[in-house]
Parts: sequence; C-alpha cells; structure tokens
Amino acid sequence: MDSTKLLPRSLLWRAFLLIATLMLAAVAAWLAIFRQAEIEPRAHVLSQMIVSISNLTRTALLTARPERRLDLLAELSDSEGVHVYPAEADDRVTPPPPSPLTRHLEADLRERLGPQTRLAFELNGEPGLFVSFRIFPGEEGEFWLALPRERLERRFPLQWLGWGALVLLLALAGAWLIVLLLTRPLKALESAAHQLGQGKTPAKLPERGPDEIVAVTHAFNQMSANLARLEEDRRLLLAGISHDLRTPLARLRMEIELSVSDSEARAGMAADIDEMDRTIGQFLDFARPQAQVSAAAAPTNLAAWLEEIAARYGDKVKCRPASAEFSHPVEREPLRRAIVNLIENALRHGGGSAPVELALEREDGRLVIAVLDRGPGIAPEDAERLKQPFTRGEAARTNASGAGLGLAIVERIARAHGGHLELLPREGGGLAARIVLPFNPDCPLDQADAP
Repeated sequence: MDSTKLLPRSLLWRAFLLIATLMLAAVAAWLAIFRQAEIEPRAHVLSQMIVSISNLTRTALLTARPERRLDLLAELSDSEGVHVYPAEADDRVTPPPPSPLTRHLEADLRERLGPQTRLAFELNGEPGLFVSFRIFPGEEGEFWLALPRERLERRFPLQWLGWGALVLLLALAGAWLIVLLLTRPLKALESAAHQLGQGKTPAKLPERGPDEIVAVTHAFNQMSANLARLEEDRRLLLAGISHDLRTPLARLRMEIELSVSDSEARAGMAADIDEMDRTIGQFLDFARPQAQVSAAAAPTNLAAWLEEIAARYGDKVKCRPASAEFSHPVEREPLRRAIVNLIENALRHGGGSAPVELALEREDGRLVIAVLDRGPGIAPEDAERLKQPFTRGEAARTNASGAGLGLAIVERIARAHGGHLELLPREGGGLAARIVLPFNPDCPLDQADAP
C-alpha cells in the first residue's frame, strides 16, 4: 500500500505532523545524549560513595575493640543496610551485566581501592551490590561489602513523566497554533480561488503575514481585479455587439420588405438575415460566462418544464411522458438555452422525416434530458470533436449554416451544472443528444417551482 495515502491531505495536518515528529525526535535524541553523558559522572559518584563506605567500615573495625566488632557490624547492617562478609575461596560470584555504567564503576573502584577489587551482583545466590575490600593485610583480610542494589539502580520519578507530558502537550499546542496561523491565509486563498472558479468575484484578501504569503495574496488580488475588469469589458463588448450589429440587421430587414419586389429573393435575403442574427446570438451565448448552479437554486419540476418547452414547437417536437416526475435544482435560463439549441440543431439536421422527441429519464443515479431525432446521426469518432467551438459536421457544411458553436454552448452549460453532453447513435437510426446531470433524490417534488 502506498504510504502517502496514510498521510492527511490538508497542509495544516501534514505540517503539524511533521513538526510534531521533529519535536519528538529531538526530545528522544536529547534524552539519549543526556543518558550517555551522565553515565561517567554517575559512576564516579557511586564509586566515591562505595569507597567512602568501605574506608569508614575498615576504620571503624580497626579502631573498635575486638569484642565489639560483631556489634558494630550488626549496627551498620541495621542503620545503613551495609553488610560485611568474609571472602572465601569457594564463593560463587556473579559479575554485573555488561553496561557502560558498570564498566565505568568497576574501573573507578579498582583505581581507588586497588587492582584486586572485585564487583559482583550476586554472592552465593544472594542478590545485591558486592564490592571486595581488605581490612587486614593478607588473603585472610579480604571481605565483601554488600550494599542494596537500589543504590546503583535509578528510579525514574513518575512526576517527571507527568511534567514532561505536560510540556510536550504545550509544545504541540504551540506548534498547532503556529501552523494554523501560517495556513490560515492559504485557506482563505483556497476559498477565494474556489469562488473565482465558479465565476464569482471574491472580496479582496488581506495582505498580511510572511513575505511569501503576502506576495502570493497580492498576486491573487491583482489577478482577481484584472479578471473582474476583463469581465466588465466583455459585458460592455457583448452589449455593444448586440446593439451595433442587430440594429443594422433590423433596418436591413425592413428595407428588404419595402424595396425588394421579388418574393423569392426577398425570402432568401430574409433567411440570410435571420441566419446572421442566429450566428450573432450564438457568439453572444458562447462568450457569456456560465455561472455554476447555486445552492439557492429552486427545485424545478423538470417533466412539466420540458413539456412547456416542447409545446412551443407544435407538432415538430414531441415530449415523451416521463416514467416519474423529477424535481431538480437547475439554472433555468441557461439550461433552457441548451435544450433549445439541441432541439433546433435536431430540427435543422434531423431530416424532417419524424418529429424530434424530448425525453426525461433516470439512469444509474443520473438525470438525463435527451433530444432524439431520426437524421443521419454522427459517427462515434466525431462526437467529441463536434463539441469543440467552430466545428461542424460534414452534413452541416453542405449548406454552411451556423457558426459551429451550438454544441459547444450546450457542453459548457452542462458542465456548469456538474454534468456533460453525450452524442450517441440512436437505436433505429438518428442521434441521441443527451444532457447528463447529477441527480439529488432527496429533493422533494412538492417543493418544486412551477415551470
């Protein structure tokens, strides 16, 4: 399994986990360094303590009267936990486990008490810390000084663990706060970029924080302002085109009606003017930005709405009865324009042998609005190409009508609704132009607006 999939996706959590891991690694490294650095001083202190105890014991035994020596040893055992045993030749001695501390301690004891000094963790099956030393000269003067092993072992204070955990939690909380402050401008930038992608103009972002964040925020604000200015210029351009081109066309149409006497020539000129007007309309529709479906879009009774669109074409378009009535939030005007484009495209290139059909279906959890005709259809390999702007099929080129923007406009509107356009061969011949939209089954029909 890819280890990157286990990482969180957000920058906030990734940065926090990275800093937290670095902090934990640093703490563990410092603990290891401290543990290694304190071994030699600790061994020196222990050695000094053992040497002091052995020297005091030797001095006390040498200065005490022989009949009082046993009482003195008993008193040392009761008050200090110090036991003294005579060393025997057959003593069973277990050396200490090898570790840096015991190696340093044994070397230091031999340097202070003599090279013959021995260190043991067990004597004749009895556990403890045993150090050999001499009270009297000769072999018979060797004794074992027995101390509690706890003097060698270190007990970790539990309160240190609690304080360490508290300090670590405070450090992690500080790291979280730092990462949050660093990523907050990026979160605001992400939200503004999302709004910009939906065709909205986001509010200007505050330019504060580190230099890199300020530079990125400033560049985004500048880009957003430039896009807003371009959008305003495009609106003015579209309005100007609509007025400056369509007004002369209207005058030209009037002049033709008044001055051309030949009815056939007049009809042909009027058709050309209508085609020019439709082409201008297609350019304007393609240049018009397509807004995303807003969360506040009202649910629409699509079955009744499609019947109302089909009724405008009379017998040329028939609306199939839907298997069930669907309610779905849509931007009505853009989606109406897409459906009308498909209907007019079917009427123009569908051959006219049968009426165009308008259908509403549910398919695999999706909503499908289909415009069906019995024309020559489209080759499957040309379907994607014909969705591109200024592209027309071979049959359309024979009379060179239209600008080749109709299907491109429908594709843009479908994608603005979260769907797409499909151009499929129809069973029995013809074309099935389908607008496929995501469907929300939780949208109640009784809340749908009338068409």
